[in-house]
Amino acid sequence: MENANIKQIATNLGLYNQQIEKVIELTKEGNTIPFIARYRKELTGNLDEVQIKTIIEMDKSLTTLFERKLAVLSKIEEQGKLTESLKQAIEEASKLADVEELYLPYKEKRRTKATIAREAGLFPLARLILQNKSFIEKEAKSFICEGFETAEKALAGAVDIVIEALSEDVSIRAFVNRDIKQHSFITSKLKDEMLDEKRIYQIYYDFSEPVRNMQGYRVLALNRGEKQGVLKVHFEHNLDVMTRFVEARFREKNTYIQRAIQEALKKKIIPAMERRIRSELTESAEDGAIALFAKNLRHLLLVSPLKGKIVLGFDPAFRTGAKLAVVDQTGKLLTTQVIYPVPPANQAKIAQSKRELAQLIDTFDIEIIAIGNGTASRESEAFVADVLKDYPNVSYVIVNESGASVYSASELARKEFPDLTVEKRSAISIARRLQDPLAELVKIDPKSIGVGQYQHDVSQKKLAENLDFVVDTVVNQVGVNINTASPALLAHVSGLNKTISENIVKYREEIGLIASRQDIKKVPRLGEKVFEQAAGFLRIPESNNFLDNTGVHPESYKAVWDLFKKLDINQLDDDAKQKLQSVVVADMAEELAIGQETLKDIISDLLKPGRDLRDHFAAPVLRQDILEISDLSLGQKLEGTVRNVVDFGAFVDIGLHDDGLIHISQMSTTFINHPSQVVSVGDIVTVWVSKIDTERDKINLSLVAPDESN
Repeated sequence: MENANIKQIATNLGLYNQQIEKVIELTKEGNTIPFIARYRKELTGNLDEVQIKTIIEMDKSLTTLFERKLAVLSKIEEQGKLTESLKQAIEEASKLADVEELYLPYKEKRRTKATIAREAGLFPLARLILQNKSFIEKEAKSFICEGFETAEKALAGAVDIVIEALSEDVSIRAFVNRDIKQHSFITSKLKDEMLDEKRIYQIYYDFSEPVRNMQGYRVLALNRGEKQGVLKVHFEHNLDVMTRFVEARFREKNTYIQRAIQEALKKKIIPAMERRIRSELTESAEDGAIALFAKNLRHLLLVSPLKGKIVLGFDPAFRTGAKLAVVDQTGKLLTTQVIYPVPPANQAKIAQSKRELAQLIDTFDIEIIAIGNGTASRESEAFVADVLKDYPNVSYVIVNESGASVYSASELARKEFPDLTVEKRSAISIARRLQDPLAELVKIDPKSIGVGQYQHDVSQKKLAENLDFVVDTVVNQVGVNINTASPALLAHVSGLNKTISENIVKYREEIGLIASRQDIKKVPRLGEKVFEQAAGFLRIPESNNFLDNTGVHPESYKAVWDLFKKLDINQLDDDAKQKLQSVVVADMAEELAIGQETLKDIISDLLKPGRDLRDHFAAPVLRQDILEISDLSLGQKLEGTVRNVVDFGAFVDIGLHDDGLIHISQMSTTFINHPSQVVSVGDIVTVWVSKIDTERDKINLSLVAPDESN
């Protein structure tokens, strides 16, 4: 079975059997996906994290399918009904649903009308119906028995047997399934307008779309609207085609056969196929939504940090006042304060708030103000912009505060700032989120970050698994400073868990800075296997060994020293880097007895020691003035930050309270399948205003300049 899995996965993914075999073997040995991807490239043929995860998941799925096939074959064989053709069909089935379809006629059932009729001895009468015998009503009299006291009742019981036989016919069900997918429509009608006050589902009040064309976000929208009682969703079929297909099985048809065909189709087969197809559409839509959420999350986590800046976090509010928090260049809290910058505060309080904000800027040399985009954000932005007229060197940026309140009320936040209110913790989170998005966002459940679509309508288990994988991948690709990282960040490092991460922080607090990677082994419960998995992803800038601050794994340190000896390198200066760049990898790898991929990574790390992967990504757009919707005009050119990418477009922050929408049709002059082909979360983009709806405060944008769109 394992060999069959390997061959199947290799075929599906276009990889070699040996690559699949090694991934499965390494996983069974307790190696993590990040470790395999980074430090076992020679064994896997340079597979990345996504490919490795896909292999592991496919292996589990195929094993589950194989085990179910064995169980089904065994049960049918026990009944003495397992033919060679049926066995072959089950063994060749590629989906669990197909296996269940083949098993359906042999499955133990609850007592049905057909079961009762068979028990009463009406099966021979059902056979007479199928044979279209004459005088069947006369024959039926001989089948009168208890529970079927008349010929009419006996015939009705026999028809029930025929209906069940037709409804379990594999070829009929397969035809109906195909026909629905190719020719049927999914439609929706308004069911209760009172439940849709904001008319969110308006476009689905009278909606019809071929099943084959249904897009994932529409499927999830219909599911949600139906669940909320706003919409009634159903199918429209070409019943005549389906009926003719079944009728073609019979040379001649009596009224009983006609009735059985209609009943089998309308009450059994079509409803079953509708359920299956809606389930498949939903599963596909969920997978698409989760994949998009994961992609958006990755880009958000990789947003370039604003290093070396003193930041003031500004958590806006109306009545209760804005909570401010000043953090230094490392994210350490310097002070907190509450001001009342917007109504219902009176003018005297607002004027006092301006003085207090100005005093904070002067006292702490604040360089950037990070304003949360929640309640009162628009009004607070106007207030900040007014104050900054006197501070031309200070900028502000609107920060997506999704999840900040989740963090600020969490146990982690209470441990970090036990004496502060929830709102002040939120202000700290907003400031730090600008300084180092990755370090701050890992403290929050990824589902709360808000860069997806319909995330509450998908499998929460599958969503959590996929988002956690993204966070783990990014954290390990970036690397973590063991002497400054929070337990939440450390817990995502390959090999580490919540307990060991907390032990690292406790050990750090007891002994001071961890001085080398070897010292990590002294942390309680951090054994050799954990060290092997984690060491290469942990950075120690304070170490005397500069390799401890690179992605070079300790298992390769000797190879580095041997490399330096061969190249006559004593220190990592410009001359040394030139020598490293001139290395012939194939020859040197053989001399050092290490893999070529390992040597490539070593040289890459040595050329840019301490590099941050995120430096290649765009930094946030900083502002000093405020933009009103009334300031906009059609065709106006603006710069903005992509906040979210969805199936139908992307939302861009251009400085207004609400993000503008770039519809997929406005993203390119050529056809594209999905917005993610053009933009990603965190991208800085140039856009043009294409539509202004002042009544609803909605702005439509275009990535295509007006003179290019014609």
